[in-house]
Amino acid sequence: MFVITGVTGQVGGIIAERLLEAGVPIRAVARNAEKAAEWKNKGAELALAEMTDADALTKALASADGVFLLIPPTFDPTPGFTEVRAVIAALKTALLSSRPAKVVCLSTIGAQAGEPNLLSQLGLVEETLSALPMPIAFLRAGWFMENTAWDIAPARETCVLSSFLQPLDQPYPMVSVLDVGAKAAELLQHEWVGKQVIELMGPEGVTPNDIAAVLSSILGKTIRAEPVARDTWEQIFSDQGMQNPLPRMRMIDGFNEGWIRFEGEPVKGTTTLETAMGRLISPGR
Repeated sequence: MFVITGVTGQVGGIIAERLLEAGVPIRAVARNAEKAAEWKNKGAELALAEMTDADALTKALASADGVFLLIPPTFDPTPGFTEVRAVIAALKTALLSSRPAKVVCLSTIGAQAGEPNLLSQLGLVEETLSALPMPIAFLRAGWFMENTAWDIAPARETCVLSSFLQPLDQPYPMVSVLDVGAKAAELLQHEWVGKQVIELMGPEGVTPNDIAAVLSSILGKTIRAEPVARDTWEQIFSDQGMQNPLPRMRMIDGFNEGWIRFEGEPVKGTTTLETAMGRLISPGR
């Protein structure tokens, strides 16, 4: 039995589909029974648990041959990252109590970066979970291609792709959730000892200009990328309702300045930007 947290999200859903297609029994962990009902209908066992509820998590992870952990993202964290620290504490207790045979945890490019930023939350996850006694693999994924979903409607309306990633011709290590889910499902079905780190990106680096070109092709109109001035970021994010925009700003700085990067040589997935963007604009493609 493999336990999948975050099953109602993109990556968790892909992992669950892969395992069910392979005839492997899964337990889908979710916070909302209604949202997770489709997985029960597909043959998965269902467990309800908040990621800060150690007792519920312990029950959800019981007797697992492998566990996939997806840490709920906090895009506007309080100073000191109190939200993720609460999740880490609950997970540590649950994992020590349930003792699954192995764990695959979705992490991120730059989890090892020394400069505090939004991705430091997953660095804290790695630091604590690395000390646990069961085999654990941290899957450090690049920037998700699917993050561009937020840009499609504005680009369609204005013919402009506003980019915080800059310069516009600089390649960034991006990856599709399809490749992340496939790799995680593969890892769950393998055996290893101790801790391992797998870094994952797509077939090649992606520039903001590349994204604009692909959008142009799919939407049938010319889309141009334009940089968002750095001195406007704080006001933009504050206007969006963020109380603590600095971690997000420093994350983007890290990509632009190159100090958020892979530690070693990443594994390359097969999903192209064209495929990822096509699925966003035409679901089911």
